[in-house]
Amino acid sequence: MNIYGKKVVLRAMELSDCALIQDMFNDPEMENLVVGWAFPVSAYAQEQWIRAHYGDREDFRFVIETPEDGAVGIATLTGIDWKNRRASHGIKLAGRERRAKGIGTDAVMAVMRYAFDELGLHRLDGSWFEENTASSRLYTRLGWREEGICREYIYKRGRYRDLILTGILAEDYYKLLERNRYWDSP
Repeated sequence: MNIYGKKVVLRAMELSDCALIQDMFNDPEMENLVVGWAFPVSAYAQEQWIRAHYGDREDFRFVIETPEDGAVGIATLTGIDWKNRRASHGIKLAGRERRAKGIGTDAVMAVMRYAFDELGLHRLDGSWFEENTASSRLYTRLGWREEGICREYIYKRGRYRDLILTGILAEDYYKLLERNRYWDSP
């Protein structure tokens, strides 16, 4: 089942997406903004990573597509805790030229609708580095709240960096929809 936003479609990852994902993981600018290890990823390793995640029931990874550009990034729901109805979420958009066009907004809105309406989750968690102002603006505008800071939590590029913890509850999402009527307009 594909997940539809107003501008994007979220679909399952395919082996044909290896090059896009590998390019994103190997982009030093992008990797500097996200949590996790930064090391070169080969085409073989990328293919094995995608194969290892087929059919995973706790980690959903979607390719973000637009009608104009095709595959432009990835969105995730990972670490799904079915008992407590929560998961972690993140997105990555390939290339600066795709940013500030509403693709990220629509992808996050589509993920939240899927998580809360289809999966029945209660909460989504996220995180970003303080200097990742694009993520901060995007998620804050969409109802996410900063819930804490893990001081000097991630070591990257020769220094420890603070990690801002964020989250949104299903009720926050539904209040956002009452205010912005996001899904009501074409």
